[in-house]
Amino acid sequence: MADPQFKNEENQENELHEKLVAVNRVAKVVKGGRRFGFAALVVVGDGKGRVGSGHGKAKEVPEAIRKATDQAKRNMIRVPLREGRTLHHDISGRYGAGKVTLRAAPTGTGVIAGGPMRAIFDCLGVQDVVAKAIGSNNPYNMVKATLDALQNIQSPRQVAARRGKKVSEIVAARETARGGSAGEGEQE
Repeated sequence: MADPQFKNEENQENELHEKLVAVNRVAKVVKGGRRFGFAALVVVGDGKGRVGSGHGKAKEVPEAIRKATDQAKRNMIRVPLREGRTLHHDISGRYGAGKVTLRAAPTGTGVIAGGPMRAIFDCLGVQDVVAKAIGSNNPYNMVKATLDALQNIQSPRQVAARRGKKVSEIVAARETARGGSAGEGEQE
């Protein structure tokens, strides 16, 4: 009975994409000189709406990366995606002095994001998004701010359930609002 479940978990592990975002070398000064250690920041995702980040420290780089990857797999979150390629709505997130703004984009836009945010979107499976980082460009803060924003994304299904409406009503309201603003832009 437990064997098929184990195989399912194993297949899920193999499908994960790993991206190394940052490696930091730190030194501890001791009587005989310096002792070096390494810290790694890794982003892991399945390319279908799940992503997580992890931080690991060790005396060797591969061991730090392994620890970070294990932590990232434990800390994965699910993000609802529209059409499996972009975000449902614009959102911003912050962590410390790092602030990020994420905007949904039409088909063909691509991933317009810098450094650590690009790694998250690649692992998440987002193909069209525009992202801007404001404030701190520290990779740790940028990753955590981006994940903070992604955690707060709500699909029309979630909004409809919360309001006690149908999904079609929520989507129709979104299209009406978008259609009104797009029409004004075309006239200018």
